[in-house]
Amino acid sequence: MIRTVIALVPLLALTACGTSNNARSVRSIDSLTTTVEMETSLVPKSVRYHVYLPPSYQSGEERTYPVIYWLHGSGGYPPGVVAMLARRFDNAIRNGRIPEHLVVFTDGLEDTMWLNSKDGTVAVEDLFIQELVPHIDSTYRTIASRGGRILEGASMGGYGAARFGFKYPDLFAAVSMINPGPMQPILDVDEAPLRGRDRAQETLDGVYGGDQRYFMEQSPWRLVEQNASAIRSSVEVRMILGELDLITPNNIRFSEHMKDLNIDHQVMIIPDVGHDGPRAMFSALTDDYWDFFN
Repeated sequence: MIRTVIALVPLLALTACGTSNNARSVRSIDSLTTTVEMETSLVPKSVRYHVYLPPSYQSGEERTYPVIYWLHGSGGYPPGVVAMLARRFDNAIRNGRIPEHLVVFTDGLEDTMWLNSKDGTVAVEDLFIQELVPHIDSTYRTIASRGGRILEGASMGGYGAARFGFKYPDLFAAVSMINPGPMQPILDVDEAPLRGRDRAQETLDGVYGGDQRYFMEQSPWRLVEQNASAIRSSVEVRMILGELDLITPNNIRFSEHMKDLNIDHQVMIIPDVGHDGPRAMFSALTDDYWDFFN
């Protein structure tokens, strides 16, 4: 069961969104997005998402829109990043680079890896698939089918986008991964160039119950194998990798794995960029980044 708490936005926006009667106003983080709080039994605390509505949404027409689901990295969104991303999508839409979309900046909590923890206490995957996506489709005027849904995420969010897109090819038409990780089939804590051994062990223990088998079962590496036929025929896949990112070699191996499975995909290597967060990556991206959303 979800209870929504809507950010402070004009009455017209609330009406156009089709929000529920039990919404109450809270502070909005910027002028382009609406913040919605969701209470759910699937995770230990309430979660929020931020939704960007395209320029024509408030016109009162019955037009429906595709949705981009944007997944953050470990630790959540750095301050100002949601506003930065919303501005970039808004500018791209207004300048005709991409069609009008809703963009939903989702909340996967801090270090959940966007999956259901092995002990069952934090069911982020169930929250996303069983509650968030249906909630978005019932609350906003969306294209409520796989052809109207795109996933994109960075770092842990890229891993989450890969997991959801490859596990549920019947729900999502496209997957864009920015410096995703960990994309290898086994989490070797002694070879964790970004997190270091101690933090990698904490993740392995806290999310995967210290169980390498569970890690492998949940990994994009295994999921892309299991659903290769469906992905090959119906899911558009892109990887955006920083040239200087220490996990890019693992991501290149994942790309080779997809090639071995005859899965067409795009790989963009961005010069002079490491694993430095969305601001650094988006500052380095060129206009061809937007082609994926057309």
